[in-house]
Amino acid sequence: MRFPLLRSRLQIDPYYRFQTLAEVQQAAALGVRIDVNKAAVDDWLRLPGISIHQARTLVQLTQNGVQLYCLEDLAAVLDLSLQRLAPLAPILQFCYYDPASLSPQRLNPNTASIEQLQQLPGIDAALAHQITRERLAIGPYRHLADFQQRLDLPGGLINQLLPYLRF
Repeated sequence: MRFPLLRSRLQIDPYYRFQTLAEVQQAAALGVRIDVNKAAVDDWLRLPGISIHQARTLVQLTQNGVQLYCLEDLAAVLDLSLQRLAPLAPILQFCYYDPASLSPQRLNPNTASIEQLQQLPGIDAALAHQITRERLAIGPYRHLADFQQRLDLPGGLINQLLPYLRF
């Protein structure tokens, strides 16, 4: 059995944070992969040398529709040299996703325009205007429950909007 210590750590904790670049290489040999364009913050934090700030930036970019196609793209986003990222390459997967086939782009109601809000199911012109007026008058929506309460929205509409909103 190859790399028994790392294998047992991964069985105990599938989100084990690799401590060394050697562990990254071993994990890649065991079949562990991170899909760069679908990785969550916790996925990025598994990699040595990736900070919480960098992980959040990467996730925010990919959630906003930016796709990374190669190690060079990742290096550019993180403002790091290719040499620094090269040891991580074996565990990283750069998969292409057709934008039309991806799940709907999530919209932040704190920054969205009236036109963008009207593209969401269940939001007409009047509600889009109410959303923007409320955020300008009182401040940004803190979370989904705050959004629902301040706008007095029914639960059914919130369920309909769940896949489309992010805060």
